[in-house]
Amino acid sequence: MALALSLGRRGQGNTAPNPAVGCVIVAKGRIVGRGWTQPGGRPHAEVVALAQAGAAARGATVYVTLEPCAHHGQTPPCAQALVDAGVGRVVVAVADVDGRVDGRGLAMLRDAGIDVEEGLMANRAFADLTGFFRRVVTGRPEVTLKLASSFDGRIATGTGESQWITGPEARRMGHSMRLRHDAVMVGGGTARHDDPSLTVRGMGVVKQPARVVVSRRLDLPLLGNLARTAQDVPVILCHGRDADKGLQRTWSELGAVLLSCQIVGSQLDAYDVLTQLGAHGLNRVYCEGGGALAATLLANDLVDRLVGFTAGMTIGAEGLPCVGALGLGALSEAPRFDLVETRTVGPDVMHVWERTEG
Repeated sequence: MALALSLGRRGQGNTAPNPAVGCVIVAKGRIVGRGWTQPGGRPHAEVVALAQAGAAARGATVYVTLEPCAHHGQTPPCAQALVDAGVGRVVVAVADVDGRVDGRGLAMLRDAGIDVEEGLMANRAFADLTGFFRRVVTGRPEVTLKLASSFDGRIATGTGESQWITGPEARRMGHSMRLRHDAVMVGGGTARHDDPSLTVRGMGVVKQPARVVVSRRLDLPLLGNLARTAQDVPVILCHGRDADKGLQRTWSELGAVLLSCQIVGSQLDAYDVLTQLGAHGLNRVYCEGGGALAATLLANDLVDRLVGFTAGMTIGAEGLPCVGALGLGALSEAPRFDLVETRTVGPDVMHVWERTEG
């Protein structure tokens, strides 16, 4: 199952709206087939592993990270494929919460006389599949907020200089994290000030994550990197319903997908933004700021994971903070996260925090 989980992670960022699943088939103590969900969401992991195993799948044990599907979509049910292959035992890490499956895959296997076990390494599988589960249950994707800053939490000097606070190793790690998400998201201020490309670079990537910009008024550079490459790498613009119609038309003609979102006060409704992205099929979103968007997501309890890269330099109070104003009146109101990992990355420190439940 550990191998199946590792294989499943290879699909992260490539399979939306489907989950990234891994599968291993073992016969007589030997691995005869393995697979993971392919780009675009199909073929599914079980189908890939069964094709590799061939006749050796008969009577074998199948380890799969998510309950095999039981519904007819663009492909036949994986549960039926396992039945037809004559496997003897299926070990599933977690059941599927999708209403089209939700126990039906396991029932189909058991009805065919196949021995089924559930729950092996379930916690690890659930963590890997949280984005898919969250979208199916709540309608929004899992959100990882990445903050790269100085030791005192600044992302630029008072004059706006920001390149580079963290080292090349941290930046490369950031690109590898982009790769494992369906989309990279920034606020309109970051898009205007930095003119980012938001692509994964230096890793031989074939499929890039979508680029999401949250900008109420769509006042973004029409000659910038995102506009120039919108035909080649997906650009999704979350804008207010009061955005200029001419700008909407122009961005659409450039190749961007426009999502009209609700407004709360003077800002876009962060929950509606994420709900729209979920409806667009995104499971995992990687937010790189800036400070205003980070604050909005945190204030609305919409951040599932924090990833910090902290450099050994101080910039001072005149520098730009990595998180904008939250308007807190007491420490008890501050968003809390649990530390799950720390490591050195070149000269910097990476720390990963997950949402404190309850």
